[in-house]
Order: sequence, then C-alpha cells, then structure tokens
Amino acid sequence: MAARAPHHVPMRIGAVNLGHPVVLAPMAGVTDAPFRVLCAEAGGGLFVSEMLTARGLVEGADKSWRMASHHPSEATRSVQLYGSDPRAMGEAARRLADDAGVDHIDLNFGCPVPKITRNGGGAALPVRRRLFGQVVEAAVGGAGRIPVTVKMRMGLDDGRLTFLEAASIAADAGAAAVALHARTAVQGYSGVARWDAIGELRARLPADVPVLGNGDIWEATDAVRMMAETGCDGVVIGRGCLGRPWLFADLEQAMRGHAPLGPPPFGVVAATVRRHVELAVDWYDDETAAVRKLRKHLRWYLQGYPVGAEVRRRAGAVATVEDVHALVDEVDPDLTVLPEAVRAPRGRTDAITRLTLPHGWCEHPDAMARVEDDLVAHSGG
Repeated sequence: MAARAPHHVPMRIGAVNLGHPVVLAPMAGVTDAPFRVLCAEAGGGLFVSEMLTARGLVEGADKSWRMASHHPSEATRSVQLYGSDPRAMGEAARRLADDAGVDHIDLNFGCPVPKITRNGGGAALPVRRRLFGQVVEAAVGGAGRIPVTVKMRMGLDDGRLTFLEAASIAADAGAAAVALHARTAVQGYSGVARWDAIGELRARLPADVPVLGNGDIWEATDAVRMMAETGCDGVVIGRGCLGRPWLFADLEQAMRGHAPLGPPPFGVVAATVRRHVELAVDWYDDETAAVRKLRKHLRWYLQGYPVGAEVRRRAGAVATVEDVHALVDEVDPDLTVLPEAVRAPRGRTDAITRLTLPHGWCEHPDAMARVEDDLVAHSGG
C-alpha cells in the first residue's frame, strides 16, 4: 500500500513559515541564487545557500560575502555556515543577521569531505561534543531572533554514531530544528540512506523541535513515505533535484495529498533551461562565467532523456547563451524520461575512502581544542 500524504500544518522554524515542510539542501557549486530562484518558482519551501565559512565572513572575504547575497525575489534569505571556532561562528551569525538581513542560518555538521573534516569541521565536529555545543550556542547567540538550525550525519561510521547525542546537545543550545542525512560520513553519498535513524531522532527530541529527514528522495512520493515511516516533520532535498527544479512542484502536490505529475516532457525542461541561463547571466553579469557554471546543470537537465551521446558531449562544452539555446532547441520537445532513469541517482555516488580527522580527534570527546578553519567551501553533506 502506498504511503498516505502526511496530515500537517505548515512547518515553522522559529519565525520562518515554510508553507510546505521542504528544504533545499545546500550544495557547493549548485545552490547559488539562480538555482534557488528556479526551485522556489516551482514550489514552496526553504531554499538554502551554498555553504560559507564563518571565518571567511568574519575576515571580510569578498567571495564569501558574494555567496551570502540573495536574489531580490527570494522571500526568505537562508544561509548555511561552516566552522569549528565558537567565536568566529557567533560573529559570523551576528553579521549575517544584522548586516546581511538573513532570515535563517543553518550550521553544517554533515560534510564528509577530507578538506573539511581534517580541520575538525563538518561531520567531524559532533565527536567533540563540548566544542560542538559551544559552536551551536555561539551561533544561536549571535543570530539573536534569527532561527538557527543544524544539519548532521549519523556519525563518522557505524562504530562512532553521534547523531542522537549531538541532536540533543544542539536542541539544548537553542537550535530551532535538526536535519539528519541518514548516512555516516564514511558512506559519503554511497549505499542506501537508513531512514530508521530519522525515526530514532524524531522519537528522541522534544516535539517542539522539528526533525527533517534527508537521503534518497528521488521522487515526491519518497518524501511522503519518509514522513509516514519516520514521523519526521519535513524533508531536505539534495541530489534528487539536480536538473529537476520541477521536483518542488511535485513535492507541493504530494504534500497536499495530490498525485505528483512526475518528470515532464523535454519541452518543459527546455523552458526551464532558458529561464536558468537568463537568471544566471543577470546574476553574474558575465555571460562566459554564467554559462560555464551552467554546464553541469545542463548535463543534469538532459539526464534520463534519450538525446544521444553527441548532445550530452556538447552540453559539457557550451560557451555562450546562443550555444545553450541551440542545444535545447534541437531536442524533440515531446521526449520523455526513460522509465529506468526516473529513480537513477544524480550527482555524487562515492564513498569516503579515507576518513581524515585531526590527530587524536576521537580520543577526547570533551576536549575543547580545535583546528584552524580553512577558507573552503564544499557540499553540505
């Protein structure tokens, strides 16, 4: 029997009303302003920026502050922060709230890539539970009235699961919601997300702290099933929306109890591509840079449609707006997605072959020592 649509009221995170309990996951090089606008135009939810370093914001790095900016049409301005220094995290949150006028701050404790974890950040930080708590508390204090949420993984590996304790610490420190990517750090983006962990977390936290589930939501019906099976309050959409902003329209339909429409014919996708390139050129004010950023999106837009190897090759080499238009114009607008491609994974599918942590990081969970943050940006995990 198919899972029934959850009966819910629009989810609130602090003063932020999501309308529909759906969040766009921060993804490096993906969730820039043009892509966020496309997703928001398709359906309701909360659309989070790419991950920014707290240190970069505090030190005034131009790139960090450019990435923290929002399109005028974004009704709710949401930013994700990474860092392991409570002072830097608190100050970055304060500046985002007071100077940048953001409405929501998410903290990254899920990124598994070595460049992040080797500094004790991302998925590594919950191991140091006292430091983790101070980082969350500092961000909540700096943000003031702006709600702060946390996103985490189950732990480093199956022998070092931290999500239940870390989520309780975060809630006690004032986090307004907790999102769980139901994989460990060493799983990376491989294997199957273990939704039962999301259910465990929902049972552990107070009812007034929303729990959001993340992992393996490829169709709107997956989101309905996750909420029904785990009792979570909402969902976080990552790789499932790559090349598919229309998924947010399907999610809105499903959350209202209606049947989702599924993948559209390519003519609808082509119109989305044209809108995407328009937004990107306007946002970056540089056609060459905008089209270069669009290449990976264009390959995702084509995924699953039987367009042929030559069209896919050209998608990775477009250089002008005219190239983009010419490419999508030559594809049959009536093409539909191959059935076997509907649930095919998108984006990364790799595991972390070597977990990189600071020396002795796991031996003293109550230690307060940290490692200086690099000025880096990666996926939110």
